[in-house]
Amino acid sequence: MLSTQDIGIKDFFLYGEPPRAERGYFIHLETLDERSRPSGWNIRPHSHATLSHIFLVRSGGGVMEAERVQLSFAAPALLLIPARTVHAFHWQPESAGWVLTLSDAYLQDLIAQEPEFRILFEEADRLEIAEDSPETRLFDGALARLARELNWTAPGHAIAVEAHLVVILVEVLRLLQGSRRRSPVPPGPHAETVARFRAMIEESFRSPHPLETYADRLGTSLTRLRAACLKAAGQPPSGLIQARRLLEARRMLLYSNATIAETAYHLGYDDPAYFSRVFQHGVGLSPRAFRKRHFETAAQGG
Repeated sequence: MLSTQDIGIKDFFLYGEPPRAERGYFIHLETLDERSRPSGWNIRPHSHATLSHIFLVRSGGGVMEAERVQLSFAAPALLLIPARTVHAFHWQPESAGWVLTLSDAYLQDLIAQEPEFRILFEEADRLEIAEDSPETRLFDGALARLARELNWTAPGHAIAVEAHLVVILVEVLRLLQGSRRRSPVPPGPHAETVARFRAMIEESFRSPHPLETYADRLGTSLTRLRAACLKAAGQPPSGLIQARRLLEARRMLLYSNATIAETAYHLGYDDPAYFSRVFQHGVGLSPRAFRKRHFETAAQGG
């Protein structure tokens, strides 16, 4: 079976560092300059298995590519990158700001305390903020204080780190809700079940289990799992599994030179022709046409 490295999608811990399991709750803060300048202000497509990012861009700008969707941005701005999202950056030279990185384990603990944090990393996003606004001043101050706390071990260090982090996440949450014009929705048991189901899918989408197996592991019935998925995600359980497999298929077709047959086998399909029919039904184009269209668009600068 092809590995992630074989298909051309680099999976890093922090950018440029080999994958490793973080120990417990992981939080990391660095300046934008620290990794972008050595890379010539171009960060190639990659992903992080368990780490999400919040970027505060204070000067400059550029283009963020997330799952082949390109978002231009100019400072001041916030950029949100969920774990497992293939992303890349083309920065204007001398751009400046902060990069806050948070592990899934830490994020889930914070979600247990404040369920509304669940929406923070639903998708890659760009949030514009006004120069010299209360929000910008808040982020500047909170990130500077967080940086100080992360670099010393004074009394109350751990709780101070979390306090500054929570202030940042709450402000991002409020900006996000305002930009999407959405009201906070209590997650409830359906969302909790679907979140756990999605985590199981992430571990097994190349060789999916029978739905009954997922239900058993979740401690529920297949009927209740189906109801939870329809209520919280608008799709049946099989639809969520298929969506994740198609996402991986699109990644391989866009970011690698793997053939269509290799893509099919990598995703657990025994018959490439059947895979092509599934892809066409789900995406609206054959794998070949999908790859051709996107590379023609890229060549035209679109």
